[in-house]
Amino acid sequence: MTSWEPTQEGHPRRWLILGVLLSSLLIVVLDNTVLNIALPTIQADLNASQSQLIWAVDSYILFFAAFLFTWGALGDRYGRKRILIIGMVIFGVASAICAFSADARMLIGFRAIMGLGGAAVLPTTLAIITVVFPRHERGKAIGTWAGAVGAAVALGPVLGGVLLQYPQLFNWLTGNNWGAVFLINVPIVLVGVIGIVRVVPETKSEQTRPLDIPGLLISITGLTLLIYGIIHASETLTWLSPAVILPIVAGVLIITLFIWMEARSKHASFDVRLFRNRGYSVSLAAISLSFFALSGITFSIPFYLQILRGYDTITAGLCFIPFALGQIIAAPRSAQMVNRFGYRMVMTVGLLFVAIALMGLTVTAIDTPIWLVLGYFLIFGLGMGNVIAPASTVMQNTLPMHQVGAGSAVQNTVRQVGGALGIAIIGTVIATQYASKLRAVFTDIPGAPADLQAAAQQSIVATNQLFNEIPADSEIPVAALRAGAYEAFLSAAHTATLISFTGVVVAALLVAFALPKITPPSDSALTPPVGDGKAPIPSEGA
Repeated sequence: MTSWEPTQEGHPRRWLILGVLLSSLLIVVLDNTVLNIALPTIQADLNASQSQLIWAVDSYILFFAAFLFTWGALGDRYGRKRILIIGMVIFGVASAICAFSADARMLIGFRAIMGLGGAAVLPTTLAIITVVFPRHERGKAIGTWAGAVGAAVALGPVLGGVLLQYPQLFNWLTGNNWGAVFLINVPIVLVGVIGIVRVVPETKSEQTRPLDIPGLLISITGLTLLIYGIIHASETLTWLSPAVILPIVAGVLIITLFIWMEARSKHASFDVRLFRNRGYSVSLAAISLSFFALSGITFSIPFYLQILRGYDTITAGLCFIPFALGQIIAAPRSAQMVNRFGYRMVMTVGLLFVAIALMGLTVTAIDTPIWLVLGYFLIFGLGMGNVIAPASTVMQNTLPMHQVGAGSAVQNTVRQVGGALGIAIIGTVIATQYASKLRAVFTDIPGAPADLQAAAQQSIVATNQLFNEIPADSEIPVAALRAGAYEAFLSAAHTATLISFTGVVVAALLVAFALPKITPPSDSALTPPVGDGKAPIPSEGA
């Protein structure tokens, strides 16, 4: 593949290139959440436990996060277009196998391989955008990129809902009612690869570094132990078990060792030195905490919509449109807002919007008017759109050109880790709180056998199925128990949402008081040529 050399004016077909890259990016990011709407169906079909459900989502995100900086470094060295194509092919093949999973373990394993392939897409697309666009247009381009990322996260449940509503279209092939959410990836990947081959130029970095294999292995080990410990609490139903505490502590210690090693390595893929720049580190904290909240919400909301409110999958999926709509409206326009009000103001207000939406969700009841719930979703999306794009622009423009692949992978790695932790923590908090509150329900409403009580504590889906199987003439007070179980789940979800709310408020305070004043680049600014690696955003106090 012939490499294209960056110029100050940018690539003449840069907007067409952006369109092709976004088509590839959408399907990979969308798969972070397309599974969420199918979780109740998968849990019933595969008899999966709550922890297996969380792993089915987090195995993808974990491998996605762990391999981001490795793929970024490989793209810088061997060509970003080449690595992008390899990642898309791995993602497509693993998607096809996932559609035919016979049990939860198979699904978890091939979801991890999907994450491995998808990890090549995010850093390479952002790196190519950074290279083919001149600095004064990067804000708009990255705003579009960020809007697509946010919209894809929110549109995943919509696509999943549509596919699950008509399982007969694919179940003759997959043998199940949910395989379509993976099988649909295959033709989209094929179209994306063709577009990449025909339109996207090959770019490399003039400065290459040895691959950090020890760092990769250590980081995967640490992240896996940390997330395993958190998720395992959903099985033990307590955070105080040694089987929960020891993996969490070991994971934190190993991740600390990884950061210590990377800080002292001359050839680190995960460049810890980037965090010395206050603009970079504060922006990364804001975007990571936002994704923590978004990931947690998109994991828990499908259960609220499908089980508690009784919506079918397509209706539940369509309820996520306001998330996407808000980001589609806000993200592309955030560059104009930044030019007028500055990064600090736009990002702070965006985070406050997210916090307001989360606060509203903490008081949402089963019979809350759906238009009000959708309004919270829209406010959430508008807020996210004014956080992701400006924060991504700040971080990308602080990077030397030869580090755009590995550097963009750093921010995406931390962000994806935030998302994985969001799902693990929120999912586990809901599981433990639900089990605790459900025990109180069975105590207050006697009449259910002990084996039913024990089985019902596994998840709200298991509870609902058990109640549905009880004969109508049974002496068990099913209606009262079901109402109590729904309230128990809702209360647990409120507790988990409050955790997300606290994280977003912390992010807003960080941005408001710690983000330095940063001047957005303009086409009239006197900037060094693209590629010299010495053109960070002018800032005060960075």
